[in-house]
Amino acid sequence: MKRRHFLAASAAWAGASPTAWAQAYPNKPIKFVITHAAGGLPDTVARIYAQRLSERLGQPVTVDNKPGANGMVAAQAMALAPKDGYTFMVTDGSTFSINPLISKSLSYDYKRDFVAVSLAARAPLYLAVHPKTPANNLRELIALAKAKPGTLTYGSSGIGSTHHLTMESMKASLGLEITHIPFKGTGQSVPALVGGQVDMLFSALPSLLGFVKSGQVRLLGNNAAKRSAQEPNVPAIAEIIPGFDFAPIVAVFAATGTPAAAIERISAEMAAIAKMPEVVQTLSNAGIEAIGGSAAECHRAVLDEVERLGKAVAQAGIQKE
Repeated sequence: MKRRHFLAASAAWAGASPTAWAQAYPNKPIKFVITHAAGGLPDTVARIYAQRLSERLGQPVTVDNKPGANGMVAAQAMALAPKDGYTFMVTDGSTFSINPLISKSLSYDYKRDFVAVSLAARAPLYLAVHPKTPANNLRELIALAKAKPGTLTYGSSGIGSTHHLTMESMKASLGLEITHIPFKGTGQSVPALVGGQVDMLFSALPSLLGFVKSGQVRLLGNNAAKRSAQEPNVPAIAEIIPGFDFAPIVAVFAATGTPAAAIERISAEMAAIAKMPEVVQTLSNAGIEAIGGSAAECHRAVLDEVERLGKAVAQAGIQKE
């Protein structure tokens, strides 16, 4: 009799547990695993959202930076993390769109190991030129490059970076010959532009803005689908190349097998946080646009980025290593 009562009680709890679990969630701290070091784009976005998310959920939301191999270290760790709804990954799109295209040793697969949770932000990169470059706008730069094929140079934060692939796609679309000079991150490439070692590059607004204000570089365009509210007078390259959009996205992901109720709750909260005026302003001050898209929108954004960057990798002639 006791055994029958135990089994009946267990069955009743099993039937009710998903709802009970969802109502109790979250009842302990949540962790955001970040694919890049402190101060980078995913880290900046994650910390702003984590603070608000903690306030809304009534539980701490901690940030755990696991930089390395352009997000591969964190992604591999996440694929093995508990699927309990208390660990999420915040990364830019390159973890899933670029890494599979350039690395032979990738141990994770987006469709197999991860579930999209929410878009969080977008941060367009800006095309900047050194003042010695005789071009005051994007069309003049294009005309200059066509008139002097192979003589202009551009810097990037490394082979296979979004900065590199954006320029390669622009070159291919317009039939331009501009020589690539790769650096190890924007900490090297931006000073090289300011010092006149390269003629142009793509970089995030915060790393350029001080030099723009001092007249040491000029902004000619951005790589998003439209003009940015941060610099509305700077045209989008899409105004010349229809459909051009390489602005990095930042999004939240969970490991496959994470409870749907947890994903739905975090996604809804992220969307609400993205609409808070103070969050929009704080991100804007850092050159970042708040988005807050749904899990489905996040998934589509990743697949779209995979398609676009796949073409750019082919255009750049990058081989898997």
